[in-house]
Amino acid sequence: MTDDHERRRGARVRMTGKERREQLLTIARKLFADRGFEATSIEEIATRASVSKPVVYEHFGGKEGLYAVVVDREMRHLLDSITNALTGGHPRILLEQAALALLTYIEDETDGFRILVRDSPVATSAGTFSSLISDIASQAEYILAGEFKSRGYESKLAGLYSQALVGMVALTGQWWLEARKPNKEDVAAHLVNLAWNGLSNLEAKPRIRGPKDS
Repeated sequence: MTDDHERRRGARVRMTGKERREQLLTIARKLFADRGFEATSIEEIATRASVSKPVVYEHFGGKEGLYAVVVDREMRHLLDSITNALTGGHPRILLEQAALALLTYIEDETDGFRILVRDSPVATSAGTFSSLISDIASQAEYILAGEFKSRGYESKLAGLYSQALVGMVALTGQWWLEARKPNKEDVAAHLVNLAWNGLSNLEAKPRIRGPKDS
């Protein structure tokens, strides 16, 4: 009877290759978020999944490969979330939507965002939070370029401003990850207040003002 029970138990936990891969990714994602890359071991991931270490290596080749897949998924998820949120026609509405989409991701996918803002151990420019910010800024640059042109500003500076705006939202998001106050709608409103009211009063040719200009 005991042997029969064990056979039934083994049958219940048997997974397809795809199911096992997803299980390992879910477990690793949580550990990487809580402890970081260095403090997470293949042995613990395998133990939590009730498999041997070779199973993890079979699916991902090692901890670096597993981490790279986790990071890539989070990057695509966040980028898609922000891109899909940009449905408004007015630049201010687009800015509101982008800020709120990032804060919503942080709220709903806290573990994923914790992973993204850590330094990546993978020695490539891809898979880092900075490269993700650059991807988002590239989309913002297109929007700003048209707005600058319509106002008679140098459209070639749209890239600089897009990096500044997206960086402001991203850094605030990192702060809000721990603070969580005020609520995300208020944070987004204040971000847009600072960004939009600043943009609406841009000088066409700004310059640094020294003490003699005081």
